[in-house]
Amino acid sequence: MNIGIIGSGDVALSLGKGLAATGHHVMIGTRNQDKKELTAWKKHVKKLGSIGSTTEAASHGEIIILAVAWHAAEDVLQQIRPELAGKVVIDVTNPLVFREDEPPALSVGFNMSGGEIVQQSLADSHVVKALNTISHTKMVQPEYKEGMPVMFYCGNNVSAKKEVVQLLRDLGWKDVVDLGDITKSRLLEQLTMLWIEYGAVRGGWDHAFSVLNQ
Repeated sequence: MNIGIIGSGDVALSLGKGLAATGHHVMIGTRNQDKKELTAWKKHVKKLGSIGSTTEAASHGEIIILAVAWHAAEDVLQQIRPELAGKVVIDVTNPLVFREDEPPALSVGFNMSGGEIVQQSLADSHVVKALNTISHTKMVQPEYKEGMPVMFYCGNNVSAKKEVVQLLRDLGWKDVVDLGDITKSRLLEQLTMLWIEYGAVRGGWDHAFSVLNQ
């Protein structure tokens, strides 16, 4: 499958490597195609990876992954919206704001979420929230000696969610749970805040959530 990843940060590059490793052709869409990290990424994925503009990546992908900083999301979506009509868009973003000498915080919450804002912006696309509650270092083939991590996802379109589940399986996720429609992004983004606070207390960022059943 052709996958377009919008963004070129750690999340985008990690997912790009993981998807290319399973045979998908990935195009990274970025405003800065000369980043040295992209050169290293291209050497790693070889023929299964390419680099282009955000519009080119949006056009390339049968499925799109939105992996940009939240403050840039609105402008980026405005540019690529025509290319995304009818497509599945995996929203990996979190609506975080960063202030000097303060911990990160959500810019929306309780009665609105970033996932809903993305879906409203992309009215002709099928947005699925996923992969926003884990470090980029653990998004691919997540293995923990203490147990199996869970990946929650949500979205309005049943068929789109089935496609996303298959990609999650390709990335090595075995326990995947559908929380419901896109409004459940409110829960997932709050869960990210718990993930951040736990990391700050424990001094590490490799943890993941798991659900234990009797």
